[in-house]
Amino acid sequence: MSHVLDRPVWSALTSRHAALAEGGGFARRYPQSVHPFACCREDSAANLTALAELALPGEEQVFLQADKIVVPPGFDTVALADGVQMVADKSFHPVEDARIEMLGEPDARAMLDLATLTRPGPFTMRALSLGEFWGIKASGRLIAMAGERLKVEGMTEISGVCTHPEFRSQGLGRLLTVFVASRICARGEQPFLHTHAANETARALYGKLGFRLRTQMNIAVIKRLT
Repeated sequence: MSHVLDRPVWSALTSRHAALAEGGGFARRYPQSVHPFACCREDSAANLTALAELALPGEEQVFLQADKIVVPPGFDTVALADGVQMVADKSFHPVEDARIEMLGEPDARAMLDLATLTRPGPFTMRALSLGEFWGIKASGRLIAMAGERLKVEGMTEISGVCTHPEFRSQGLGRLLTVFVASRICARGEQPFLHTHAANETARALYGKLGFRLRTQMNIAVIKRLT
């Protein structure tokens, strides 16, 4: 691993998210109730075996890394995808908008429902364990949100950016992305994010906002055989 973001899951689980980690020196994962991300330090046989032992039969794990993904023995590959990792090239200034509110545990069900509808990526009822989430509501209904996911030394990932289909084309996703980025910058950290390589619309938007492509990423969903 030549850069801390080449294996961001490993970097997070061995630093700022170490308290959430299951596993040890060879492989780690988040609790399934928090997120299906898992990673090993490197792709040696010992590391892959340790990673395999963290999953129960039938459980799915998600890999996200710049390196080619090596699937541990005893797993089926459910899905593969090409992603990109982008990092902020500028500092985002504070954003003031009375519509934006911090989301908390009472919003967890509405957050999961919105993520299930819009599919911004893996999401659980305990996503708030990873970092702050902010949203916009209409008549008490959550219609857009964005928040924090992976946290490594000096950097925080923006994730969970989504808008209800009925409220798209109003710039809500853009607004919340900039808002969360400004919160990260205010802590003296650098924002970064991931998106699918084929999502040209998202890549162009993030580019206009001040994010540059750092590297291509590999994404895999694997399942432990029963």
